[in-house]
Amino acid sequence: MDKKILVVYYSRTGTTKKIAQEIAEFLSCDIEEIIDQKNRSGIKGFMSGGKDAMKRELTEIKPIEKDPANYDIIIIGTPVWAANMAPAVRTYIMQNREKFKNVAFFCTTGGTGVEKTFIEMDVAAKKQPIATFSATTSEVKKNTYQRFKEFIEKIKSFEI
Repeated sequence: MDKKILVVYYSRTGTTKKIAQEIAEFLSCDIEEIIDQKNRSGIKGFMSGGKDAMKRELTEIKPIEKDPANYDIIIIGTPVWAANMAPAVRTYIMQNREKFKNVAFFCTTGGTGVEKTFIEMDVAAKKQPIATFSATTSEVKKNTYQRFKEFIEKIKSFEI
């Protein structure tokens, strides 16, 4: 039986989107972008996003098209903002966590906060991830991120 896998992600600058698209391509699976209804562009959007992330705020997101209940594995991607997941990702998880069978997480970061972000995602989803992956912004720009293939293999070999 083939696993049904969905990659969902939020990306403000395109960095997380690039990783999400590569994951979906390697796994030949569905992909959906989480759209924050709040304007997060520019320096003002960056600052308000970081503040909302630190306060663990939810935000209004565009309704999703793909029902996570129809998938065996949901791979959730977020940028790291102030050592937290983006508010749009927190909102998606909170709205859908009862539908998750299995999860995997990935994040992109300008620097630190990866482990704390994965813990936050784990707690919000109420599920231990089957795999995690992170890459820095500079690694993504240079296509030099490590452990990507290992992440893909863990998901491919996961028994449902």
